[in-house]
Amino acid sequence: MKVTFNLQYNTRWGESLTLVSRDIKHPMKWNDGGIWSVTLPSCTAADLKDYTYIVIEDGLVRRTEWTHHHRKASECGATVVDSWIDCPIPGCPFPREHQAAMFDRPGYRGAGTAVPVFSLRTADDFGIGEFRDLRPLVDWAAETGQSVIQLLPVNDTTRKGDWQDSYPYSPVSSFALNPLYIRLQEAGVEPTAKFRKMQKDLNSLPAIDYPKVFKAKMSCLRKAYLAKGEKDMSRAAFKRFFKENSYWLEDYASFCAKRDGMVKEYYFWIQYHLDRQFREEAEYARSRGVSFKGDLPIGISADSADAFWHPELFNLDSTAGAPPDFFSADGQNWGFPTYNWEEMAKDDYAWWKSRLRHMSRYFDAYRIDHILGFFRIWEIPSECRSGLHGHFNPAIPYSKEEIAGMGLPLGGLFHEDPRNPGMYQPLITADRNNLMPWQRERFDALYNDFFYHRNDALWERNARLKLPELLGATGMLACGEDLGMVPDCVPGVMHDEKILSFEMSDMDKGRPWPCLSVCATSNHDLPTLRVRKADRSGSPRADPRTDEVARTLRDHLDSGSMLAIFPLQDWLALDPHLRRKDFMSERVNQPADPDHHWCFRFHLETDVLLSDSASDLNASIAGLLTRSRRGK
Repeated sequence: MKVTFNLQYNTRWGESLTLVSRDIKHPMKWNDGGIWSVTLPSCTAADLKDYTYIVIEDGLVRRTEWTHHHRKASECGATVVDSWIDCPIPGCPFPREHQAAMFDRPGYRGAGTAVPVFSLRTADDFGIGEFRDLRPLVDWAAETGQSVIQLLPVNDTTRKGDWQDSYPYSPVSSFALNPLYIRLQEAGVEPTAKFRKMQKDLNSLPAIDYPKVFKAKMSCLRKAYLAKGEKDMSRAAFKRFFKENSYWLEDYASFCAKRDGMVKEYYFWIQYHLDRQFREEAEYARSRGVSFKGDLPIGISADSADAFWHPELFNLDSTAGAPPDFFSADGQNWGFPTYNWEEMAKDDYAWWKSRLRHMSRYFDAYRIDHILGFFRIWEIPSECRSGLHGHFNPAIPYSKEEIAGMGLPLGGLFHEDPRNPGMYQPLITADRNNLMPWQRERFDALYNDFFYHRNDALWERNARLKLPELLGATGMLACGEDLGMVPDCVPGVMHDEKILSFEMSDMDKGRPWPCLSVCATSNHDLPTLRVRKADRSGSPRADPRTDEVARTLRDHLDSGSMLAIFPLQDWLALDPHLRRKDFMSERVNQPADPDHHWCFRFHLETDVLLSDSASDLNASIAGLLTRSRRGK
């Protein structure tokens, strides 16, 4: 049956309305009286179950509705008359409704903890943090007044079970969860005496022995699958999981089965248990007023299931990275391919939307890793290792004639743009030594213009084409990691789309921290607060006092940022008895080292945070949050 949609909306010159149903855009026609309409020749219940309207101008999404429309299947064949849905909350700063209602409260100020799942420690895990270890952390956050727990990526990174797999930003799937985060006992593994012995040995290690943990957990899981897998997969809960996730699960399981020589059902079964355990923790957190904030890696590996099944979505001849910056004087090469955005745009970024919707099963907010990649990416030819050999994609390069007309040589200053043969970009580390003073002055002006101004309009449009599409796919709160060589257009786009920026006192952007931001004392790529304070004291072993730590935390909490999220190490630094003695070993990652082992593990079991020994710490945190109007 056909159905006609009518909506009265007064557009400005150049604007038009589009109906979006099941991710398909249906342009509407203007009629007298400001009535916009479109007729779908074949209407199904799915078309009416969830749809929305957007305002388009010059090919860009300029405005979205606060929430979506929902109609009954019985209305197929009729004329549907709608009204545009605006935000009903006076003073709410966001254009779209969030699935965690607290974020939409005017004046909301929250606080939270950043922690990698793998770093958690309890008596029930198996040498590495697991999803079930989040339960006591959630209780602790709720009791101290926190509302957010921020995690590093939790996707599957399995290749050979060695140290390379410990890198959480190199997933082999954008959808599958990491098998090492499973609670073995709840997946059917019998806690025999041998199991208890292995568990005790692995849990007693000060850091994660990734290869040993992987071998032990996979051995246990294979035995459990052979014993109970068939029975588990006959259950209604498994069939429901499979139906909801088959769009990615089939490809992922086939990829893993070919890699490991196993049957694909084995991977169905593992992901079923992982999803069940993680979703239960997410729902428990929500019931206590705590939201999980996820991490969306900017890249996906060339040896991933995504790239294997959908190679057209990636530029497999190059890798993404970053130019020289605060983290690395040599630049960074992350080792994963760049995106073929032109191909992705053909179906309105369906892969990205599916990825984000899957994340929203577990998370109410997410950090967009390297949001600059949605504007432009630092692209490095696959045969090069150093980030210094990169170039921006896309960019507006120079012709030989333009360069010659400025009296500048090519050698030592420019390199050919691989995406535009015969055109040139300035080298990020150009050799100016042999230039005449006037040439040096001219090149410096060109260099500054190219990296900060020439491409601004191109990069801005690039982001405005993608980000509204992706942000509208879910109700998660979006936060962008906007550090590094930030083009001038980035803050404006983030402000218009209401994406929270990331703020740190050590990476000053030359302006006050905006309300729509997340402030932090540190992150996984940087030294902890105690290390940085010790370094500034002139003595690397001079552990800062708890009152010094409290003062810094208080300064962040008193800021105007909507969210203040601190690493768990920095919260623990408030207590002289609970803080780690060897504070120099608390750093999670060394970004300048591509072979870094991600093995950090807390010295305390997470349950300790709920014990009497943590009462002073918890009282201090609760007091700080109450004082700064961030406590729940």
